[in-house]
Amino acid sequence: MTEKTFASQADLEEKRISFDRLSEHAYAYTAEGDPNTGIVVGDDAVMVIDTQATPVMAQDVIRRIREVTDKPIRYVVLSHYHAVRVLGASGYRPDHIIASRDTYELIIERGEQDMKSEIERFPRLFRAVESVPGLTWPTLVFEKRITLWLGKLQVELLQLGRGHTRGDTVVWLPQERILFSGDLVEYAATPYTGDAYLAEWPATLDAIAALHPQKLVPGRGASLQSPAEVQAGLEGTRAFVTSMFESVRQGAAAGKDLRTVYRETYAALKPRFGEWVIFDHCLPFDVTRAYDEATQYPDPRIWTAQRDKDMWQALEGS
Repeated sequence: MTEKTFASQADLEEKRISFDRLSEHAYAYTAEGDPNTGIVVGDDAVMVIDTQATPVMAQDVIRRIREVTDKPIRYVVLSHYHAVRVLGASGYRPDHIIASRDTYELIIERGEQDMKSEIERFPRLFRAVESVPGLTWPTLVFEKRITLWLGKLQVELLQLGRGHTRGDTVVWLPQERILFSGDLVEYAATPYTGDAYLAEWPATLDAIAALHPQKLVPGRGASLQSPAEVQAGLEGTRAFVTSMFESVRQGAAAGKDLRTVYRETYAALKPRFGEWVIFDHCLPFDVTRAYDEATQYPDPRIWTAQRDKDMWQALEGS
């Protein structure tokens, strides 16, 4: 019997890049559902939010930045610890790599395993992986919030609550009401919840909504450039997270095993969310974490490359 490989390993098609100007100071680098990068151009420096997966991939972001400014890239912000978000950091040669203390602690605890498992799951997203020098370590760690001034531009880094991970950080430009959400918000893209706090995620979305952002750069999907689009991104993310978790909770409460719960949840979610990018890739991880949280693991277990394969075979194997 041949082993069924991750859905993402068959995802080889290159995506079309967009570089959107949200304001004089804010840009979004997006790629049809691949991981997004945010850019803040201050009076005297540039900040990059999430880095792409390798230093070679970061070069395309830098090329786009250089089309709009020659200011130095001084800051890289990690919205969370996942390899696809952080391993390109060295390509920018920043003065500071900034993360929440929770993210820093997660890198210590599970960064090595996460890097290996993500690269094996989704090879297309790690182009020129040999250019990665190793784990990305923050040089500046903050607790809950920090304010930076890029000249006269105020930039707030905020931990609004747990959701996608324990360390989620958003970047907020209060003068322009523009928010960079990381993977707390997705748009027409399936949330990956393998390391999530599913019961808490909706309250964190409430905290984002309470800021009343006019524009928002999600972790995946197109940049949201009006309040109505922002609301659609928040509502779509909430709908997926809550409906997926509720389906799993009901199945677990009825004593069903993980494979049965997975198949029932897949069938329940496919009509509404099945066209979202990476649906087939994410759902086994999502349901596994949801089953864990609904039963005996309040905190996410570490994914290793071997655990990935064992889980995938258990849920998707024949």
